[in-house]
This record gives sequence, C-alpha cells and structure tokens, in this order.
Amino acid sequence: MDKLVRLVPYVWQQRGRLLVSVILAVAISLLWAGALLIVFPVVKVMLEGKSLNAYITGELQTVRANVERETTRKQLLESELASQRQAEGLPASTSWSWGGSRPSPKLARMQSDLLDCVSDLNHALGMEWRLSWLQSRVLPHLSPDRFTTLAQLMGLLLLLTGVKCIACYFQETLVSAVVERTMQTLRERLFRSTLKLDHQTLALETTPQLLSRFTFDLHQLAIGLSLLGNKAVIEPMKAATCIICAFGLNWRLTALSFACAPLAVLLFGHLGKTLKRASRRQMESMSRVYRALIEPLQSFPSVLAFRNERLHRRRLAKENQDYYNKAMRIVRIDALSSPSVEFLAMIGVFVGSLPGAYLVLRQETSIWGVQLAEYQMKPSELLMLYTLLAGVLDPARRIASIFSKVKKSSAAAERVFGWMDRTSLLTSARETVPLPRHRESIEFDHVTFCYVAGESGERPPALEDVTLTIPFGATVAVVGGNGSGKSTLASLLPRLFDPQNGYVRIDGVDISRVDPRELRRQIGIVTQDTLLFDTTIEENIRYGFPLATAEQLMDAARRAHVMKLVQQLPDGLQTGVGDRGHRLSGGQRQRVALARAILRDPAILILDEATSAVDAQSEQLIHGALGDLAHGRTTLIVTHAMTSTLLEHISHVLVMDQGRIAAFGPHESVLKTCPAYQRIYDAQIRRRVA
Repeated sequence: MDKLVRLVPYVWQQRGRLLVSVILAVAISLLWAGALLIVFPVVKVMLEGKSLNAYITGELQTVRANVERETTRKQLLESELASQRQAEGLPASTSWSWGGSRPSPKLARMQSDLLDCVSDLNHALGMEWRLSWLQSRVLPHLSPDRFTTLAQLMGLLLLLTGVKCIACYFQETLVSAVVERTMQTLRERLFRSTLKLDHQTLALETTPQLLSRFTFDLHQLAIGLSLLGNKAVIEPMKAATCIICAFGLNWRLTALSFACAPLAVLLFGHLGKTLKRASRRQMESMSRVYRALIEPLQSFPSVLAFRNERLHRRRLAKENQDYYNKAMRIVRIDALSSPSVEFLAMIGVFVGSLPGAYLVLRQETSIWGVQLAEYQMKPSELLMLYTLLAGVLDPARRIASIFSKVKKSSAAAERVFGWMDRTSLLTSARETVPLPRHRESIEFDHVTFCYVAGESGERPPALEDVTLTIPFGATVAVVGGNGSGKSTLASLLPRLFDPQNGYVRIDGVDISRVDPRELRRQIGIVTQDTLLFDTTIEENIRYGFPLATAEQLMDAARRAHVMKLVQQLPDGLQTGVGDRGHRLSGGQRQRVALARAILRDPAILILDEATSAVDAQSEQLIHGALGDLAHGRTTLIVTHAMTSTLLEHISHVLVMDQGRIAAFGPHESVLKTCPAYQRIYDAQIRRRVA
C-alpha cells in the first residue's frame, strides 16, 4: 500500500471534487443506516400491533419511572456512602489517593454500586430525552391509524432510497472524474520521467514492457483508485454506521459478534501478499503478450516472406496461456476472499444473535453469569440488532470483492512508480557552464565506454582509451568493421551515452558540465534507422526547428533535395508520410531527415550510416549535398562504404578497430599507413568493379 500512498499528491490536485465525494459518501452511509432503522417502527406496527404513538408514550412513561427510581436510589446510596465513610473515619469525598488509607471492602462495594447507579441514571436520562424529542417532533406528523403510519414509513423508506441513489450517482461521477484526471496527470508524469532517461536505460526496457506500463498497468491502477474512492469509502462508512447503531442498541452482543475479526485480519493479510505477487507476475506476463503481438506486426514483411505466421501464432498462444494461468490464480484467490468474509461475517451475526434470542425468549439479561444486556430485550430490539448486524454483512462482502482489485492496483503502482523512480545514467553537473557555438575543436581524451550489461551478462568495452582531436570544419569519415565502435563514438557527442572514463570536450569545454539541451541545440543527427512521425513532410522537417520561418524551411528542403520529391506529390509538403514514414522510400525518408538536420543549422552534423540502406541515386544526392553543408561546421560521417562521391567531400578518415583508433588523417596518408583501411577500401573497389 506504500506505493498507493504515493498517489496522494496526484489525487490531491482534485481535492475539490474529492471533498464533495467524501461528503456524499457520508450522506449515503447515513441514508443506508436510516433505511435500516425504519425496520424497528415497521416491526412495532406490523408484528406487535402497536401504534407508534402508544409505544413511544408507554416507553416514555417507563423511562421516566426508571429515572425517578434511579434518582431515589442514587440519593439513598450517597447517604449510605457518606455514613459509612464517616464510620470509617474517612473524608466525606468519594475519592481516595493511593498514598492515603485504603477503603474497606464494604465501602468499595458501595462506591461501585453508586457508579453503576449513576451510569443507569445517565442512560435513562438519555433515553428520556430521545423519546421526548420523538414525541414532540416526529409523532405529530404521523397518523394514529396503523395502516396510514405504515404507509408513511414505507414512503419515508422510498424517499431515503431515492435520495441515496441520487447521491450515489453524483458520488460515483465525481470519483470517476478524480480518477480520470489523476490518470491523465500520472500518464503525463510517467512520460516525462521516461523522456528524462538515457538511451541505454530505454534500450534495456523493451517497447512492449513500456507499453504495458502506460496501458495495462495504468488501467489496473485506475480500477483500484476508482474502487478506493467509491466502494472503499462508502462501504466501510455504511458498515461503521450500522456498527455504531448496533453498539448503541447493545454493545455487549455487538462486541461478541466481532470475535472472528482477528481471524479475518490474518486471513486477508496472507491473501494480500499472495495477490500482490500474483498480480506482479500477471503484469509481467502481459508485457510478453504485447511483445508477441508487436514484434510480428513491426516486421510483417519478414513474417510473410519467411512464412512464419504459424511460429508467431504459437508464441502468442503460449504467452496467452501463461497469462491465463496467472489470471486464473488471481481469480481463485479473489473467489476465495468474498465467501470467506461472508462466512466469517455470518458467524459474527450468529454469535451476536443467538445469545440475544436466548435473552429474549428466557427473559434474562445474562448467560452463565455474564451480563449481556442492561435490561430485558424485546423481540423488536433483537430483530433490530439482527438487521443492523446483517447490514454490516453486505458492505463486508462488497469490500472483500474489491480486495483483489486493490491489491492488483498496488502491484501496478509499484511497477509504475518503480519506473518513474529510475534515474538516468547520464550524470548532471550541479553547476552547468555555457557552451558557445562550436568553432575550435572536438576532443576525445582517453575515453573508455562499455554498454550496461543486461540479461546477457558482461559486455566488452565498445571504446577503449580513445584519444582524438578533430579540428573545426573537418568532414570526417568514420569507418571500420561491425562492432568497431563507430556509432558509439559519434553517440558520445550529443551525450546519448556518457563514458565511464575519460572526457569529451567541445572547444575545451567538458560536455558533461553542459546542459544537455544546450549541447544538443548545436548538433544535428541523421541515423540509419530514420523514423519519421505520422504527420506531413513539412512537420517532419520542422521537427528540427519548430520556430523556423517558411523561407528557412524551404531552403533546408532544397539543400537536402527534398523539393524534387515534393514536386511529384499532389499535396507537396503537406503530404502525409504515414506510420514510421512507410509511404516514402528509404532514400526519401533519409532526405527528409537530412532536411530536418539542416534546418537546425547545427555546428556539428552527424550522419550515422545515413546512406547504408538507400539506393545509389539517393546516396549521390545526399553526398552531393555535403559540399554545401560542410562549410562552417564539423561533420562526422559514420559509414562502411567509401564511395568516390563521398571521398570528394571528406577531409579526414578515422579508422576504428575493436573500440580503438587504428588511424586518423587525410585519405591518402591513412590509405598508405593503415592496413585495416586498405582492406576496407580495396573491398569497396572490388565491389564497384563487380
């Protein structure tokens, strides 16, 4: 429940609606108890054949006689007590201190009798006041005819029920509004926390797991919060109201009926722990169901090409069965909780009502010497007690029915807030330093970086003791084999990762001390797996600089050769690109992404395998744009193919090999001195010749 407590600040934002819903819940519980209390006058009218006027008048006479009797008895006891204290040489006061002389057994018994008499007198006076109020305020509005009185009582019951139903409607509506607003805020806060994380942390958490938290987990949390604001408030209040009325009628029998309460607490403590574990496993299973659904849909062409539809159906069936097994475990526990509470509550009603029936039928006030009533109970009072205890039974059953859902919400809250508590692997400096626009150099100083180990265990360093200085304005081709550290090196500049050792400096400023947002304003990136958003071409380009003017946007589109594309489209720049840009070819997507980076006017431009998945024509267009783009900025081109068009624009070649720098310098000198680069270049020549 500690995670559910963390919802309080989010719920408190809706405190106005929440306060009104609580007031309505109190009103609903009072109306519920009032409807039950009408049973007493109905029984008097129907079963005992008495009019309420005659009954209250008779009871008032009896109570006044009891008041007179107890008053006389009190005066007599006070007189006898004073005489006894005088005989024992004690002060006239009825109290004593532990340091003084102790009273005799007789005097102590007389003092106890006086206290009992005072208690009985106070009870009789309270009853006299209540009956007098009923006689003066209520009876004048009731007909002396029994049938008319019964009709009035039934009409009152109908009125109370109608008002209660209206209050229930507004209370549930308010609670739903509070829950939806809370979930809206929580979803936005969860998304904000996710966006603050680093690339590595998000890579370790799969997309299906994240979707499960944003959908299934938040849905379970909303269900529990709705129940807590609705039934978990109203039902305990209804039960508490009935219990209070039952204690007022006969507190001894009512207390006796709660003898099974400790057993219920132990039972639900055990069931709660089991439910929380089972709910957590169920949510993890739902993440795997999402994965079994999302992966084949994202790779649908491959699924069709390799004819693996049956494989994915089997995977989904397996995960569905696993989810079913975990869900049924929760269902079985939930199915056990409600009957258990109902049975224990019925035992309580039995324990409280059976002794009461003995007292009524035998005209007694005690059983085996244990006093269970202050006076002889009437059948109507016993029936009223039974009705009140039965009134506790229904709320208890309803509370038990929501127990599993609240526990599932607790497990969901644990997963949601656990993810919100995740911290980024990027360290933030307490005091950031400004970073003027890059115009000197980029320096890697003894940089070592290793990816965080996931389930696969330890991983070798992706970069190891890398030292490099890139002058401003250079266009560097970063080449090397797969896994050599090319993309990792480029990713350190926008601080997608932070090195474990060493420093990355821009113009002598350690970028770990720079505000990441200020740093990334100077960097434009085009990656191999370019993802366009499901909007227009213009909006995708403007994503790099939302405040750009129309002239700036058109210039960026022209320089990235996007205008040749949009001229062929009926809607031009307003053409939608579809989900993940699937309406455009790979080369077209890359040109749009390049325009997005150009519009940012970055001081550092990174092309990470930007032409590896495009056709030759698109590759030539992108490389052709580099001649104009490279002026006034430092450009890093991560590539595995050294084409002739690319060689026309680069000034340096950086060769990476197993996380280390094999060579750095102009193309001609690196080609002469670096065997690894010679192999890469020769392979490209043979490929072009072939």
